[in-house]
Amino acid sequence: SIAAGEFKAECLSLLDSVARTRRPLVITKRGKAVAQLVPMPEAPALFGALAGSVVYADDLVAGMGDVWDADR
Repeated sequence: SIAAGEFKAECLSLLDSVARTRRPLVITKRGKAVAQLVPMPEAPALFGALAGSVVYADDLVAGMGDVWDADR
């Protein structure tokens, strides 16, 4: 944990430290925890992200078998 005044003075280096170590940092004000700086979650891999999301239809032109009332 770190006091808010110290955090303000060392903010950029603390951000780098949290990103590098992946450990959260508690920020205190007058000895009480007021905030927590946590690393961002890892970005998901882009390769394979859409696997299984495409549906294949055998015949894209054929009707669906529904009868429409078009004589209105």
